[in-house]
Amino acid sequence: MLIVRLFRFALIALLLGVAPLAHAQLTPAAASSPAAPSDPYGRETPRSAVAGLIQALAGRDYERAAHFMSVRLDNPRLANGAEELARRLQVLLDKGGTLRAFGALSNDAVGDLNDDLPFNREQVGTMRVGDQKVPVLLASSQQGQVVVWRVAPETLQILAKADVPRDAPVASTNPDSWMVGGAPIGDWALLLGLAAASFAAFRLLAALILLVVRRLIPQFQDSAVYRFLAAALPPLSLFLSIMIFFMWANRLPVAIVARQTLLRYGGTVGLVALVWFALRLIDAIAELATRRLRHHQRRQVISVVNLLRRGAKLLLLAFTVVGVLDTFGINVTTGIAALGIGGIALALGAQKTVENLVGSVTVIADQPVQVGDFCKVGDVSGTVEDVGIRSTRIRTNDRTLVTIPNGDFAARQIENFATRDRFLFNPTIGIAYGLPVAKVREAVDIVRQTLLDHDGVLNDGVRATFTNFADTALTIDVWSYLAGPDYNAAMAVRQDVLLTIMEQFEAAGIVLAQPTRSVMVQGGMPLPAAEVPPSAA
Repeated sequence: MLIVRLFRFALIALLLGVAPLAHAQLTPAAASSPAAPSDPYGRETPRSAVAGLIQALAGRDYERAAHFMSVRLDNPRLANGAEELARRLQVLLDKGGTLRAFGALSNDAVGDLNDDLPFNREQVGTMRVGDQKVPVLLASSQQGQVVVWRVAPETLQILAKADVPRDAPVASTNPDSWMVGGAPIGDWALLLGLAAASFAAFRLLAALILLVVRRLIPQFQDSAVYRFLAAALPPLSLFLSIMIFFMWANRLPVAIVARQTLLRYGGTVGLVALVWFALRLIDAIAELATRRLRHHQRRQVISVVNLLRRGAKLLLLAFTVVGVLDTFGINVTTGIAALGIGGIALALGAQKTVENLVGSVTVIADQPVQVGDFCKVGDVSGTVEDVGIRSTRIRTNDRTLVTIPNGDFAARQIENFATRDRFLFNPTIGIAYGLPVAKVREAVDIVRQTLLDHDGVLNDGVRATFTNFADTALTIDVWSYLAGPDYNAAMAVRQDVLLTIMEQFEAAGIVLAQPTRSVMVQGGMPLPAAEVPPSAA
């Protein structure tokens, strides 16, 4: 039963956030049509009617409360009777009656059509009359151009016949009580104490569970179970304490004004607890997924995880704001519809933002770089640290952090050094002039054989060729590849190959060329270097 109640409350809390958005999509722009007529007492929906009635009862304004009774008020006798009926209703509700929580009441002008009641009837609570519990019904009727919801005639008949003396006091008229918000301060203290005690109990239970898990799991910080419990238990403690409050608040002998007010805002706290739980759960799952992806070297997917985490959190926060504003009675439908009117202007003003958002999707989908890759973007070279919703951050070799908007990043030429599978080894080795041809051939053979014998050099396509009579050397061009993709390991192989060639050249008596130039002398006088013909060098 508790699980069913929890599920029911979670569904109601989520609908509080989703319903205004869904309704806003179907609402035409306010500027394109005249303002719809409204009821001065806010009786357009069952939810607003109950809220207005509670507000009138809190101030003991029975003249106003009479407008929420299905009675013709143009007759003074009937108007006085309506005020007495409103007082009787408050007495019965204070003595064990209940009203549905604010979030469970229909906020639709036609009410809840799936409650097995006539389309113009809505049950909003129960009250005890004698030994029986009878429903508190609302009825819809047309008043001018507006459909309003008021206490139904059948409920008024029960109130008229109920054994409630005319001088029976309501809870809010106790002369020995200090009044706060239309209810005795003791009633507020009792309800808030129930909420605080239940939260403290669940919080203590959560701490004990975490303590037991830490004792049972040696490396609890790396445990997915512990991380899930650490993220979930604090918000769940708050949520379960709200559930306990909802189940027991209506059983306490307190004023209906205090009960209904705290139940209304208790729904908001429950919604916040659910969103808090969802946010912590998203962070825990994202962190666990990131660890595993790093372990499997799937760095690009980390960017996708980070983007999804941020998007989900923004969406949850948006729904929470809508739900909270709706609970406080702020009509968000008009505001959301107004966003449609200014959509074009917003789009024009947010071109760069939209461009960067599309660029981030392009970067993640195309995967030109991953987090941790060393790349060159334009004239910026460094390691990718983060691919966010708006921008990509690159840590340069100077340890500075360069932030590039994703729209610009996706449009640039990107050179990714981390994705190469091998490193080109293409030095030009110069040997000195004056060596015999046999030594030149031997030098070429030494270079080629060194490349073939080294384990770090890939054997496919190895070439070493005497290519040119350069100004200062006889050049041997080398073409081969070093095994990758580790840059540091490839540089170590490159160094080892070059040192091996130098050692074998020394053993064979082959001298590496130095940057020198020979000048021919005519008549004992040296010619300036600029006048030496090319054939004389």
